[in-house]
Amino acid sequence: MERTGPWGVPAGWPATPRDDPEKDDPEKRAADMSTERSAARALALAGAAGACALALLAACGGGGDPAATPGATTGGTTTAGTTAAPPPGTEQVTDFNDVDVAFAQRMIQHHELAVTLAGLAGTRASDPEVKELAAEIRSTRAPQIAAMTGWLTAWGKPTEPMGTGQEIPGMAAQSPLGRLQTAEDAEFDRTFSQIMVTRHEEALRTAETELEGGLHPGARELAENVETTLRSETERMRKILDRL
Repeated sequence: MERTGPWGVPAGWPATPRDDPEKDDPEKRAADMSTERSAARALALAGAAGACALALLAACGGGGDPAATPGATTGGTTTAGTTAAPPPGTEQVTDFNDVDVAFAQRMIQHHELAVTLAGLAGTRASDPEVKELAAEIRSTRAPQIAAMTGWLTAWGKPTEPMGTGQEIPGMAAQSPLGRLQTAEDAEFDRTFSQIMVTRHEEALRTAETELEGGLHPGARELAENVETTLRSETERMRKILDRL
């Protein structure tokens, strides 16, 4: 007779779950389920910790690659290709050069002499047109002198080109003020017009030099204005000389 197990199963046969008495034990099943839940929780926590670590690394540096962060700055240029503005106070002052400085210095000296001579013409000239021209010179030169003096001060440059007491060659070589102080009537009108034509021609060369090599926008604009004004005044004075 064939021998059977405790549950009527032939001896030596593998037990099925229904045949395993331990599977029907409630306490054993509860313990197994608790172990499985603990293992699942441990795996979930491990995965979450790994994800947080990766996110932290990317946010705190990303291995030193600024391209990993949109808009990051590399050498003054963002990753989107946009040039970043330099930090405040680091911009280089490049809005003027030596030509601008020389122009302002020379033109101040020219204008100051012109204003002085025009002041004499206001009381010593006999020709109405000479008086009118002298009044225009006094009114237009003063604002320009103030503007150029302001530029030189802002640039940290002196208002005189070669040091105190030194003259620009040709600008005051023949003492025009002395010549006018001894002239009268028609002689004054002729002498004034001759001196101003000579000074205007010298100032025109200074303005042309500024337009050729100057950098400062205001100085260049003034040079253009000076060219227009002086050419017109020179033409008027030549006509005065022709009729005197």
